[in-house]
Amino acid sequence: MTPAILLARKAKIPHTIHEYQHDAEAESYGGEAAEKLGQSPERVFKTLVVQLDAALAVAILPVNRMLSLKQMAKAAGSKKAAMADKVLAQRSTGYVLGGVSPLGQKKRLLTVLDDSSKQFSTIFVSAGRRGLEIELAAADLQALTQARLASISAED
Repeated sequence: MTPAILLARKAKIPHTIHEYQHDAEAESYGGEAAEKLGQSPERVFKTLVVQLDAALAVAILPVNRMLSLKQMAKAAGSKKAAMADKVLAQRSTGYVLGGVSPLGQKKRLLTVLDDSSKQFSTIFVSAGRRGLEIELAAADLQALTQARLASISAED
């Protein structure tokens, strides 16, 4: 049981847990999740931790897209954004890279959810460890994380 799953249960939101055998040799955690779950990569979202001017923030976007740091900074009301230091990201979220969930993080960070999530009835995000995904409505994810909705991605 991960903090992400506990949070979804406590909030009583509809969700489904999907587990798959993680391959340590996989080049892309998100790509592997989409493939092993038989889902379109547009519907499987990755969680990235970014460094803003003075704080960390979370970006949630489809696994087949690249984060636009410029758009992320704008959505967060910051002058600039950069990818956060990996150790700092793990320490702040309480999760290991490749298993960072936007739910149940140790510290609540400003969160931005890519607006492409609106096109799906449900999306998939990490449930808090590699090989474990949680499927839920994007609106529920937005509410649980208090996320801002914005265009923060560019096609791969």
